[in-house]
Formats: sequence, structure tokens, C-alpha cells
Amino acid sequence: MNFESFNFPTEIMQAISDCGYKTMTPVQQKAIPVIRRGNDVIASAQTGTGKTAAFALPILHKMANKPVTTAAANTRALVLAPTRELASQVADNIKAYSKYLNYSVISIYGGTKVAPQAEKLRAGVDIVVATPGRLLEHLIAGSLSLSNIEFLVLDEADRMLDMGFSTDIQKILQATNKQKQSMLFSATFSSAVNRLANEMMNKPQVVSVDKQNTTADTISQVVYPVEQRRKRELLSELIGKKNWKQVLVFSATREDADRLNKELNLDGIPSKVVHGDKNQGNRRRALREFMEGKIKVLVSTEIAARGLDIQDLEYVVNYDLPFLAEDYVHRIGRTGRAGKSGVAISLVSREEERTLKDIEKLIGQKIRRIEVPGYEVSNRDLLLKQLQKRRSFAKNKQRTDNVREQIVAEKSMSGRRVKLNATNKAKKLK
Repeated sequence: MNFESFNFPTEIMQAISDCGYKTMTPVQQKAIPVIRRGNDVIASAQTGTGKTAAFALPILHKMANKPVTTAAANTRALVLAPTRELASQVADNIKAYSKYLNYSVISIYGGTKVAPQAEKLRAGVDIVVATPGRLLEHLIAGSLSLSNIEFLVLDEADRMLDMGFSTDIQKILQATNKQKQSMLFSATFSSAVNRLANEMMNKPQVVSVDKQNTTADTISQVVYPVEQRRKRELLSELIGKKNWKQVLVFSATREDADRLNKELNLDGIPSKVVHGDKNQGNRRRALREFMEGKIKVLVSTEIAARGLDIQDLEYVVNYDLPFLAEDYVHRIGRTGRAGKSGVAISLVSREEERTLKDIEKLIGQKIRRIEVPGYEVSNRDLLLKQLQKRRSFAKNKQRTDNVREQIVAEKSMSGRRVKLNATNKAKKLK
């Protein structure tokens, strides 16, 4: 199905053409008609499937059909996103879709100065894309009112809840009017996401493209079993021998990400790192160099990678498996986007096998394993037996040592008794 079939205004169609869009993705085909009818929507679709256009295009269409001058310190549409990267990306996309409609669009998030954002908000903005924490700051300060809002979108709602934004979102919802149209987009659905949807929506229509919590068919998934201490060595070998050009690597912590980035560069593999301790300028510079091919590897933590839109990214590597199985779906969704193929590689240690089982249960499939010669992981059962033998040996040795010490002690005590008796006899003789 193509975009002409929905009879968008000429201004929107021209913008769609400028973006190079030709045919609709499945989520766009299903969500756009429902949103245009005015229904609240719960949409389940994987990242990289065109979700932004799925909600932005019908919202822009409805705004164009009902011209309104946005009042000072007000907005017509609000999009909430979990991270600054995603907020910036969504705002850029909406600007591209609305460039012939002359709407004002702003992204607001933490890590930047509040005053310039507040000045723009007080003037009135047609569409605001924001992270929950920074938006709440502006609501409290009076820089923005949501009393006249017409459209509310929660993008990647599951991630916002995982990041602890539940209370902020509740406060933001309380500041909105009840007549708004609400849309919730999420790649995975938990009980918390379902509760949020029930609280904020009125008879929502469910739009589901894929089975919930599944991965895209365009992504080839592979597991490499490896000892934790040899992961970096294996990663460097895979990148070098297989000549991977553009690899996004997920690490568990900021410290681990910094260490891995340093070691990869020492191995001769150009790499940069992005995480919460890096300022926005450094993160953007690293991403730009990665997309331009100046570096081969971009090492990232979970939060920093949220919202990264890297076109034609072929490889995603889980250097460490995520703590939550649902995050695996988000991570590997950075590749295989918009129908293109991608590869998701997970380096899995013995300690992560249980997490891997949780992931396989969630996505409903067994992930193919590849063992690299020289990096084999010792059999867990055999290791347990060996450990039991060592413990048994240690116990026996300890028991033997205790007996030996006891004998020595008894001999020593006996010797002291003999010596004492001899001394006493000598005293009596005197």
C-alpha cells in the first residue's frame, strides 16, 4: 500500500516524497486509519518499523484540517520519549514531515539549558517532543500548560517505565485535559504498560503488527558461548576476521563500556563510546563518525543507545546480555530496520546462560549457537564435579591437617607433662 491511498494533504505528500518514502510499513498501514478516526490507540510494533510516521502523519493531517493558532505557553501535540536521543530523532522526523505546513516543533530534554527551552515554550509551540523529567520541570515552572492539548503520544512506553518515569508520567497525565486523543507505542508489553494504557485511554483500539515481545524476521540471531574473561578477545577476532564494518556493541555498565572501548582501540579497531557520562556534543560526534564510517565500533550502554537511528546498521553485539529479557528485543531492534537484514550477536558466558534461557522463552525461539575453536566454554556439569572434587579434597586435607595438628599438640602436651614430672621428682630428691 502506498501513501497516496490515504489522501494526505499536498503539503504532507510533498514532504513524504522528499523523505524518499514510497510504500507503507505494516504498522503505518494499520495505525494511520485508526488514528485518523480519532480513536485512542495501543500499538505494538518493533523498533525500526516506521512508528514515528505512523503517529505523526495522521496527527499532522488532523491539525491541518483544523487550523488553530497555538496560544502562548501551550501546545497542540505532545510526544513523550524515554531518552534525549529518541526525543531529538522524533522531533527531526516530525519537522521533516511538516516542513510545508509551517508548524513549530521543539525537542526538550535534560543535559541542556532550561532557559532557552522555556522561552520557546512560553511563545507557544505546535508540537513538543520531550523526555518526562525535563517536561515536568517546565510544567512546574509554568513554562508550558497542557490544558489545551489535542494529541498525546507515549513512544517506547515500556522503556520509560523501565527507566523509572512512572511517577513523572502520572503527573504529566494529570496536567492534560480529558478530551485529548492518546496513543501508546511500545515494542514490548508488560503488566505495567497495560496498566498505564488502561489509565490514560478511553476504549483504545489495539494495533498489533507482530506477536508481542518477538523480534523482527529480518534479524539473524547468533550466540557465541565464551568465557567472560575472553569476550573482548573473541569480539576483536570476529570483527577482524569477518571484516565487520559497522558494529554497535552493548555493554552492561559505563565503566565496562569505557574499558572495552580502550581495549578495542589498542587492538587496532577504531572505536568510540557513548554513555550517560558523555555530554551531548561528544555523543553526537561519536555517532556521526560511526555513521560516516570513520570508526568501526560504537560501544554503548543500554540507555545511551535508546533512540539511535543508524541507517543500514548490519551488526549489533550484546557484549553483555541485558538484565531484563525485554531489553534484548530493544537492543537488537537497532538492526534489521525497515525491512532490511541485520545480524544480532550475543557473547554469552556460563553465568549468563539462565538469562539467555529467559530471552529465548520471551521471544519464543531457540537462538543458534556457534562455537569458535579455541574459545570453547568448559562443560558446566564437569566443572561442578571438578569443583566438588576440589572441595572434597580440601575437606579431607583440612581433616588430615587437623588430625596432624592434634597429634603434634598431644605430643607436645605429653612432652611437657614428662618434663614437668621429671622436674617435680628432682625437687623431691633435693
